[in-house]
Amino acid sequence: MTSSRKTSSAYIVPFFPHQKMPVINIDDLTEKDKAKMEVEQLKKEVKLERQLVSKMCEEIKTYIEDKSGEDPLVKGIPEDKNPFKEKGGCVIA
Repeated sequence: MTSSRKTSSAYIVPFFPHQKMPVINIDDLTEKDKAKMEVEQLKKEVKLERQLVSKMCEEIKTYIEDKSGEDPLVKGIPEDKNPFKEKGGCVIA
C-alpha cells in the first residue's frame, strides 16, 4: 500500500495536549504499521462533519464582527487598565 500523504517530520506528536500519546519515531515502524496508522486516521477523519466553506466563512465573519467591540487589539486598552504602561519616568539631573 502506498500513501499519497507525505510526512514532513519523522515523529508523530499528539495534536491535543490532553491526549497522553507517546511520541513515535516513524522510521522505526514497518510499512504495515504505517499503513495501519494511516487507516485509523482516515477512519477518524471520515466521521468528521463537513461544512460548506462559504457558510462557515459567513459564520466566522459574523462572530468576529460581534466580538470586535470587546477585542483589545481592535478597541485598544484604556490607559488606566494598561498593565504595560510605564508607572513613572526616570529623571537624570
